[in-house]
Amino acid sequence: MSDFRQPGPQDWRRLDSVTGTAQRTAHEDSRYEAVRSRDARFDGAFFFAVRTTGIYCRPSCPAVTPNRRNVRFFATAAAAQGSGFRACRRCRPDAVPGSADWNVRADVVGRAMRLIGDGVVDREGVAGLAVRLGYSARQVQRQLTAELGAGPVALARAQRAHTARVLLQTTGLPVTEIAFASGFASVRQFNDTIRAVYAATPSDVRAAAPAADRAASRTATPSAGVPLRLAHRGPYQAGPVFNLLQREAVAGVEEVSGPPGRRRYRRTLRLPYGTGIVAVEERTRVQGNGGGWLDARLHLTDLRDLTTSVQRLRRLFDLDADPYAVDERLGADPRLAPLVAARPGLRSPGTADPDELAVRALAGRAAAERLVQRYGKALDAPCGTLTHLFPEPAVLAAAEPDGPVGALAAALADGTVRLDPGADRDDAERALLAVPGLDARMAAVVRTRALGDPDTAPPDPTVPDSWRPWRSYAVNHLRAAGDWEQDR
Repeated sequence: MSDFRQPGPQDWRRLDSVTGTAQRTAHEDSRYEAVRSRDARFDGAFFFAVRTTGIYCRPSCPAVTPNRRNVRFFATAAAAQGSGFRACRRCRPDAVPGSADWNVRADVVGRAMRLIGDGVVDREGVAGLAVRLGYSARQVQRQLTAELGAGPVALARAQRAHTARVLLQTTGLPVTEIAFASGFASVRQFNDTIRAVYAATPSDVRAAAPAADRAASRTATPSAGVPLRLAHRGPYQAGPVFNLLQREAVAGVEEVSGPPGRRRYRRTLRLPYGTGIVAVEERTRVQGNGGGWLDARLHLTDLRDLTTSVQRLRRLFDLDADPYAVDERLGADPRLAPLVAARPGLRSPGTADPDELAVRALAGRAAAERLVQRYGKALDAPCGTLTHLFPEPAVLAAAEPDGPVGALAAALADGTVRLDPGADRDDAERALLAVPGLDARMAAVVRTRALGDPDTAPPDPTVPDSWRPWRSYAVNHLRAAGDWEQDR
């Protein structure tokens, strides 16, 4: 940790909006100081590249710090790759936690990044992305390129390359299968991209895997599952997250087993190409730079769903949050300061399936279990207590059209209420409030959990504006401390 005050991502966004040369120079000097001190707080917030080596890295890279005059800064890995730089093999810049900006921001760029992370460009192309955002493809291309230095195709390509590296280094799957599972249209495109991003052939990337990954790859198959490290920045309070998941678990779809501190969360997933079952361990692995990861294993019927399922898990466990920015702001509040000190890095959990979360929040746990048994799709291959997928909104709307749950299911099914990663949060809240039986308090729960809004709290006069833009986290601190009733 450096001994100077680092500007956080919020500060850098303000600087990004200033066009003056002096301000841009100060902005980049601040970033260079983060690189010089190897500050892991900014991994994923930006990337730096070295002109003399042709390599780009994360800020915490342990390599010798390059001279300032040789360094370039990029907002995304895709932008660095598009400028001809290849990923560092030492710090793996493509494997850092995602930028917390995309969780916070509600504008078109933030929504686009969440959709790209969910695999929309791979499945529907840029045209499909533009339709979901309500813009033309040209407008989306222009806005992303202007702000991030890369368009949607380049951003999706960088994501495919990372997925390919994970599969190459953690599974024994044939290279041809990995190419298509990663979202590439051809083996040639796959080979060219791997060479451009990693300056190595797919075989070389596989051979360069760390010892732990090589050991895992000997047993990792589609049937045995894909082992994953779900990275996060800063401290991570896994206990409160698993407490929530255990309290809410719906039989047939989810289970939490094991003693506190060593619990395992398992659930079924409905994915674009098939189904999946995921297991995530409570125990947090810590890296020397202050970050860490959660161990997970994914069982997928179609490996093309790997990227999408990983992104949904990241939203569920809130792994792309910036705990430093959250704790700094909330820790300055007299009421919250002792709570933040007791639980640094407390997260605001989301969901792996927004539509499911909305129905469950409205119906309650007992009713949700009844819906699963009556209308949930049975897995072709049940795994222990995991036997079903949660019923789709269209199925619920047809089966039980009466009552608030039926009304909500119908609105989700016909698109009146949109809760996908690219949904506009304000529009979604207005649509939710128009559903009979759904009040402002329930809309706030859905906005926080399903839409990942970090700044939403139930309507309550005791929630001050001074907690903005992290009111969701503030309420979670109060709940964890027992100062806020769960159903308040």
